Amino acid sequence: MQELDLLMNGFAALLHQPFALLLSVVGVAVGIVIGAMPGLTATMGVAILLPFTFGMDPVSGLLMISGVFFGGIYGGSITAILLKIPGTPAAAATAIDGFELTRQGKAGIALGTATFSSFIGGTLSIIVLVFMAPLLASVALEFSASETFALAVFGLSIIASISGESLVKGLIAGFVGLLISTVGLDPMGGFPRFTGGFTELMSVPFIPVMIGLFAAAEAFKAMEESGVLKNKAAALGRIIPPWSSYKRMLGTVLRSTGLGIFIGAIPGAGADIAAFVSYNEAKRFSKTPENFGKGELSAVAACESGANGCTGGALLPMLTLGIPGDAVTAVMLGALTLQGLQPGPLLFKEHSDLVFTLFAGMLFCYVVMLIMGLGCLRFMGKILQMPKSILTPAILALCVVGTYAINNSMFDIGIMLIAGVIGYFMQKWDFPPSPIVLALIMGPMAESSFRRALSLSSGSYDFLYTRPITAAFLLIALSTLFYPVFRRYQKKRQQRGLQLAAENGAA
Repeated sequence: MQELDLLMNGFAALLHQPFALLLSVVGVAVGIVIGAMPGLTATMGVAILLPFTFGMDPVSGLLMISGVFFGGIYGGSITAILLKIPGTPAAAATAIDGFELTRQGKAGIALGTATFSSFIGGTLSIIVLVFMAPLLASVALEFSASETFALAVFGLSIIASISGESLVKGLIAGFVGLLISTVGLDPMGGFPRFTGGFTELMSVPFIPVMIGLFAAAEAFKAMEESGVLKNKAAALGRIIPPWSSYKRMLGTVLRSTGLGIFIGAIPGAGADIAAFVSYNEAKRFSKTPENFGKGELSAVAACESGANGCTGGALLPMLTLGIPGDAVTAVMLGALTLQGLQPGPLLFKEHSDLVFTLFAGMLFCYVVMLIMGLGCLRFMGKILQMPKSILTPAILALCVVGTYAINNSMFDIGIMLIAGVIGYFMQKWDFPPSPIVLALIMGPMAESSFRRALSLSSGSYDFLYTRPITAAFLLIALSTLFYPVFRRYQKKRQQRGLQLAAENGAA
């Protein structure tokens, strides 16, 4: 195949550019650190390093940025698993089961599974990018406002899967999140809504709310109880998961990677959406869905492979059409332009050698991420051995510093602390925080897309059932929402039948 030959030539060219390889390693290391720090997202890391690419050759500069991108998406899982502090929005899905595994003394296996799944998801996404870029980009172009709205509704339906024991409490939390998501500028008219006169609320402070609900709430709970971590979680334990155990998760990893690539290719979607959708589909196909939310290893694998699969997916429309798939690739689009390269179909014809050298470098970045990730986990695991009297204040300090770093705003710190108090009481009353975070991600996307679709159809709602992709997503959303209800009804019915049988037998 021509693409394979070009990729091999790209590897050969990359071997003659040691500076580019070095910058790839530096980029991955910086990305992992940035991803693990709450508030410092991959987008911020790429934007910060963009000026440093001025004067570099295109391959070196773009590989350093790619390394930050890939490492940032993966890095968020480390603190999410160890401390329930999602370093990135996508890691909020990983934290659901990852932190429960840490509580059970399985932090090492959880981190190792996240590392391998991130590597597989990311690597496969780049391979798909190499061989199927034009085809997948044309599919992504079919998504207009109505399809994006249906995708957002499907995302919101996942609330039923992450609600824990009580579906009603999960739906209440999701509804609260949707209400919060309406705060800020109107997506169509541009006028402020429900801001109370605070300019800081022109856009919903999503990351401070997420940090507060997960990390600060856990720290407040630790002050009241015996600590953040149980004694049996004091050691990291085994890191590399047994092959027999991981082999059973390969189907989940491959399916989640495919979902991540597909969602990443849709402009406006991102790794956070891919992670939650992958979590939902892993639970749907699982033989033991009742274990999800209680420390299910395949849930961690699904979230990380889905989120990292999104990286190659997001690059698809950016490189082939010049349309960025998410915020990070929008910055990378600017980096390409600054290097005198115009993304689009002609990029593959006029600069094929450079493009495939870049693809080879991206695969190298994921190999570096795997080695570096496995190498640093023992060091990161030392966190678990810190005395609780030091660990809890350190978590709060990390929350404050990470929140302040977003906009250099004390207002954001106040939002984070308020969210932390609310999250603390939610834990006491068994309300799951994940539906709020999911609603904050999907709510603005659903509202803006719905209103744009309504405007394009001149006020008619027929786009909901006349467009096949839209109708399919909405039907899947309905089944996702009502499936847990049906399953619980069926389970109660079976229990009632067994009880009656036992009573008849006793009689």
